[in-house]
Amino acid sequence: MKTSNTTPIILHGLRVSKGVVLGKCKLYTHGQADYQKRSIKKNKIDSEIKKFEDSIKSTLTELKNIKRKIKPNARKNIGIFLDTHIMLINDSVNKFAQENEIDLSLIKGTGKSGRVIKQDLLNYISNEEGITKKESVRETKRVPMSRLRKTVAERLVNVQRETAMLTTFNEVDMTEIMKIREQKGEDFFKKNQIKLGYMGFFVSAAVSALNEYPQVNASIDGDEIVFHGFKDIGVAVSTDRGLTVPIIKDADLLKISDIEKLTLKYSEKARKGKLTIEEMQGGTFTISNGGVFGSLLSTPILNAPQTAILGMHKIQDRPVAVEGKIEIRPMMYLALSYDHRIIDGKEAVSFLVHIKNEIENPAKLYKE
Repeated sequence: MKTSNTTPIILHGLRVSKGVVLGKCKLYTHGQADYQKRSIKKNKIDSEIKKFEDSIKSTLTELKNIKRKIKPNARKNIGIFLDTHIMLINDSVNKFAQENEIDLSLIKGTGKSGRVIKQDLLNYISNEEGITKKESVRETKRVPMSRLRKTVAERLVNVQRETAMLTTFNEVDMTEIMKIREQKGEDFFKKNQIKLGYMGFFVSAAVSALNEYPQVNASIDGDEIVFHGFKDIGVAVSTDRGLTVPIIKDADLLKISDIEKLTLKYSEKARKGKLTIEEMQGGTFTISNGGVFGSLLSTPILNAPQTAILGMHKIQDRPVAVEGKIEIRPMMYLALSYDHRIIDGKEAVSFLVHIKNEIENPAKLYKE
């Protein structure tokens, strides 16, 4: 062991019980320690060093014996390791450890000379919380699928496997339709005892587009394409039991008020689980409104054996170019998924543009 102008061993902030005698060892708390100010002759250096080492060993032994005698909770007040070295702490760190019930013997210091700093304790607490969180989410629970959910799942998988499904997108300016709802809404409610919503307009717009593009209203049966001369529109309704699609039959013969009443009626029955098989059978085209849940854009899945489905989404104010000027308009993204086996891309895009034009000019749809 070599000597220098500083103490070979410096102990910072050592905390021990009151009245403990630390032998003949001098413990220095901070700064540069003066091991011996008086000069020591060379032939006595080895002897002095040996005495110093023996004193340190004796002090550690005393501290270990003290720690064995005191209660476990009080051991946090003595900053020592049981085996080979002394833990370096200060008062604020020790106080923080006591307040948070941290066993300092479990902490590895990262400060200067191995000093335990507050960040070491914060990291320890963070790791403990992280372990607890990970353990809490590892629980699993198995529940059987409902018959409805199982049926829907099987049909959705079959659709993706058996069709050539593609999706085309567009966006529609909802300004005019919102004006009509604001202007006509009160009278509409007084007359029909139901609010003027968006679904009535979209069903009517879809009927108009289906008249122009009959392929979208068709279905495939084996090697044949079946063109339907009626417009039975399915309206997807989400329930706790799963997705259901009640059918608004002969929608081409109905006014917006009739469509709104049927939509509300079927939605309530679906959520109560009281829809009949007849009310869910058939359908030549489906409309799904993910906007009620906040969906901004999606790719709806076909409702077999139908060959197309329209997806409505959330209305959101966005900047758009109107006659060369930037304006903030209430916009909605539209999505049309279709079976490419019988509907070409040109027809699908044109069909969606037709719906867009109808919604942006809704006056002719509103016949009340």
